[in-house]
Amino acid sequence: MDIVKRPERSFLEESFNVTGWEALAPYFEALEVREINTVDELRGWFRDRSELESVVSEDLAWRYIKMTCDTDNKALTDRYQEFVEKIQPNISPVSNRLNQKAISCPFLSQLEQEQGFDLMVREMKKDIEIFREENIPLFTEAQTLSSQYGQISGAMTIEHGGKELTLQQAAVMLQSTDRVLREEIYRKISARRIQDKESLDELFSKLITLRHQIARNAGFDNFRDYMFKAMGRFDYSPADCFDFHDSVSSEVVPLLHDLADERKLQLGVEQLRPWDKAVDTSGKEALKPFNGGEDLLAKTIECFNRLDPFLGNCLTTMKNMGHLDLVSRKGKAPGGYNYPLAEIGVPFIFMNATSTLRDMVTILHEGGHAVHSFLTKDLELSDFKSTPSEVAELASMAMELISMDHWDVFFADEEALKRAKKEHLEQIIETLPWVATIDKYQHWLYENPGHTVEERNKTWEKIFADFADTTTDWSGLEENRKYLWHKQLHLYEVPFYYIEYGMAQLGAVAVWKNFKENPEKGLEGYLNALKLGYMKSIPEIYKAANIRFDFSKEYITALMGFVREELRSL
Repeated sequence: MDIVKRPERSFLEESFNVTGWEALAPYFEALEVREINTVDELRGWFRDRSELESVVSEDLAWRYIKMTCDTDNKALTDRYQEFVEKIQPNISPVSNRLNQKAISCPFLSQLEQEQGFDLMVREMKKDIEIFREENIPLFTEAQTLSSQYGQISGAMTIEHGGKELTLQQAAVMLQSTDRVLREEIYRKISARRIQDKESLDELFSKLITLRHQIARNAGFDNFRDYMFKAMGRFDYSPADCFDFHDSVSSEVVPLLHDLADERKLQLGVEQLRPWDKAVDTSGKEALKPFNGGEDLLAKTIECFNRLDPFLGNCLTTMKNMGHLDLVSRKGKAPGGYNYPLAEIGVPFIFMNATSTLRDMVTILHEGGHAVHSFLTKDLELSDFKSTPSEVAELASMAMELISMDHWDVFFADEEALKRAKKEHLEQIIETLPWVATIDKYQHWLYENPGHTVEERNKTWEKIFADFADTTTDWSGLEENRKYLWHKQLHLYEVPFYYIEYGMAQLGAVAVWKNFKENPEKGLEGYLNALKLGYMKSIPEIYKAANIRFDFSKEYITALMGFVREELRSL
């Protein structure tokens, strides 16, 4: 598996490349006019459509990847925009017609009896229901606007010690034992973010207006309700999200208060300030699990190999194919992602590593996504590989935890290893309230699309307070707190994609609990679930991993109790 070649094509020419809509149109038209007289012909039609859509998807993927790797390169941005503005708008209406052709085919009911086809047909019916021709230019405009977020954020740097640093590079110093330095860096980072507050507010207001119009055009009261349908959230509702918020508030936020109180006590400070949240409480310098991108990758491959050689081989293949860009630099978009490449099946990992534990966890996280791509790459149709994010994030978050037994690859010192595990488990307790904060905020934003910027900020502060610890002192930093949400790229680029992290975090803890009790059986359940792609429902996929798709207070209490016990054992 050192170098993977894409499967042979049967519908498109081997030499075909996406040069524009004119090159693609004949293939879509051929599918649209083809006669289907048997169930086998229908299956062949679906396979040809899957091949075409995989080629298109992979072309878009590379345009996006290259743009985010170098946001200063106008040619790369223009190439991405060409797809968004000139290719995608032409694909949308013909895709809708292909869906209608499939749904009206008399042989479809026979295929629906097979695993995977039933869910695919459900998705097609949903897509037909919400499709509106008048939304095509609005989607194009929204996608163009959201890409500006990466350009604005990617240009953010600060100066320190005569050097220009990206915000990710500067944030490493927030782990310094020098409190004066931490405060200086924190204030510089915050001031740099505030510098673009008006641009980011204006950009977001435009997105809110556009998204609300898209929802209204499709017959929905608001964009939240539209997105629940568009994202195929068949297995839970907004009410379930509200229950999740309440459960986190009652069962997890008290643990957050305890962590903050303990941190304040151990640091021996009169006030716990935001720049005190990342430093080691025992006065040790920040953990440094790797030196540079090559070391990070080598250690991650070794960690995966110890779990199962197949897992390590996935990352080795990506390395050999150049499908990784790991290190932070100026002009690179913020964040990290694993981008599936639909035709070849070998994904691309993008991240902004400096030297931190968080960077180490990020590659483990994205590596979990990558393994998921490898496990599903040979499924019959691209739709079968397009897993819902509640499952995709289970793959990544569970990998963070089940790999912990092998973190000695990164930390030879036993004390450092325990520190790393403790910090990560505390991060879980901090993650769930932040997920609830972002998700609850999104519900309000789109339930109240006519809000002003001032109302938006006031609501953010109220919701933030609902899920934040009461120990941290924000005196004099109120402006920074008001705009904390600006750093969450999901709000700009992938609206409503966030609750999944909370659901998957609970699932990941459950997978880890199984793994701790029986490593072989726990890993087997995890991999069995991922191999299903999207050929079963979310609850069924979770069941295949021997866990529950559940975010009740009772379930959260039990899982957080397990995390607390693991923390105590360290």
